[in-house]
Amino acid sequence: MKSNMRLNREAVLHIPLSNYAFANSENRLTIRIRTQRGNVSACTLYYGDRACADTPVVFKEIKMEIKARDELFDYYEATFETPFLRVCYYFKLQNEVEWTYYYSDRFTNELAFTFLDQNMMEERSEYYQYPYILKDEIPDVPDWFKKAVVYNIFPDSFACGKYTSPLNPKNVVLENGKVCKSRLGGTLRGILENLDYIQTLGFNCIYLNPIFTAGEYHKYDTIDYYHIDPCFGTNEELKHLVEEIHKREMRIILDGVFNHSSWEFFAFKDVMKKGEESKYINWFYKLNIPVRRPQSEKEKPDYACFAYEARMPKLNTSNEEVQKYFADVGAYWIRNYKVDGWRLDVANEIDRNFWRKFREAVKKENKEAILIGEVWENSESWLRGDAFDSTMNYEFRRICRDYIIGDHKNALTAAKQLERMRLRYPTNLVNGQLNLLDSHDVPRFLSLCKGDERKWRLACILLMLFPGVPSLFYGDEQAIGGIKESEYRNPMVWGKNPSLCKFVQNMIEIRKEYIENNTSYELLWDDTNEQVLSFVREGSKGRLFVSLNISEISQKWDKEAGKMILASSGDKEFLETMGYKIYLKGK
Repeated sequence: MKSNMRLNREAVLHIPLSNYAFANSENRLTIRIRTQRGNVSACTLYYGDRACADTPVVFKEIKMEIKARDELFDYYEATFETPFLRVCYYFKLQNEVEWTYYYSDRFTNELAFTFLDQNMMEERSEYYQYPYILKDEIPDVPDWFKKAVVYNIFPDSFACGKYTSPLNPKNVVLENGKVCKSRLGGTLRGILENLDYIQTLGFNCIYLNPIFTAGEYHKYDTIDYYHIDPCFGTNEELKHLVEEIHKREMRIILDGVFNHSSWEFFAFKDVMKKGEESKYINWFYKLNIPVRRPQSEKEKPDYACFAYEARMPKLNTSNEEVQKYFADVGAYWIRNYKVDGWRLDVANEIDRNFWRKFREAVKKENKEAILIGEVWENSESWLRGDAFDSTMNYEFRRICRDYIIGDHKNALTAAKQLERMRLRYPTNLVNGQLNLLDSHDVPRFLSLCKGDERKWRLACILLMLFPGVPSLFYGDEQAIGGIKESEYRNPMVWGKNPSLCKFVQNMIEIRKEYIENNTSYELLWDDTNEQVLSFVREGSKGRLFVSLNISEISQKWDKEAGKMILASSGDKEFLETMGYKIYLKGK
């Protein structure tokens, strides 16, 4: 630090009641403050009882630590037990040149130093406030989901029997003459008969892409929200599948598509038939009456829909009747079929009151049901306790794609961006984010690795051991590739890559054995550079050290942290020249 570097006040940031100040439990708080990187040498937190009977308030002092860094900032943090439910607090920032108090978005000036140093402030509203730690407002995720390892299945592509890839598609004609399409022929029975395979790999939660009656093979154009698509099976077959999954102490999550429906959905058909006279006229968004279907694929619809897909008219989710209808749908499958939660499609295009009512209905049936929103960007505004418990973390995938395996890979940049991502939410919510490398919407990660399994394994290690809930897309463990949609939704393959399956199984075993909900994460800055990303997870089982060599050349491993519990697939040369090390050091 330069001796003449004054405190950069413009870089300082603290936001009350946010990811900078949150409760982990009824008596445990985390407080963060951001400063310019390298500009502050010490940061102190002072906190006290907001309802203290004494004047001035009696404050406790905590030395804050830098818990994260990125390209521009240091993030100081203190997590502490508090005897107070009402808390007021402020900060002291200092470096070699000067110091200042920071409170209520203001800095002290020189005239105020003595005044504040003697704790003479009487106006308690001038401190930062955590008004009251209310149990029901503590941001959290159902405990079981934090322990989940998710296997994401695209039903049409997975299986039609035990170790049997779906290659016999059969379209089904409904009673009204409408056709439910099948591309590959996967079924619920195929999933049921391969539960042993999924469980042996170590997965304890299955997420199914849509399975309700729909026109297209992908089933994102729902016709009937109360029946399983006949291409996949029946309602009774789903009930049996759920029961068998629960017998194995596993969970199942369904895909809810409520932003739009099929143009064969009863309400849209009624509008097309009756126009202004339809009682469902306000169920859809931006309709032009009379409603007509486009006559060709090139013709854009004159009504709102998902993207420009005319077959998927957009629902008016601000309409109270629509909100009630789909809240009932959400509760129905939880109540009658005991599914364990919902992944919610195009979640950020839907009215917030819709999600509030949906959440209330679902949680009334099962407060432990998980609600996962499909939100690709920062999801802070959706994770405030009135909408979703978790969101799909595509940011994790982007960082791995760009900086772990890409042409411009840089472990140091990856580390900084992972830190920034990790600080977006309170810790409880970070531990419940659905991290992924693949989904039904993006090219297979292995193909982005240009078929290099070593690179894929590096990203998979990070997926399994980074804070959050890991999700693998079906067949990733069998080295399925694909850049185009028709390719990355290819049929499941069986027995293609036993060594990769064993690797995934080993990684899941390590995660389950050594990572708990309260296991800390710390980036090891001294051991991280452009070629190597190193971090440690510490919990009651011990300290797990991870070093990932993302370069194409051998790296020297100077730090022996204890007993090595995983070293690639047993190939010593592969490990030393191309890969990674994971160690466990007991407490």
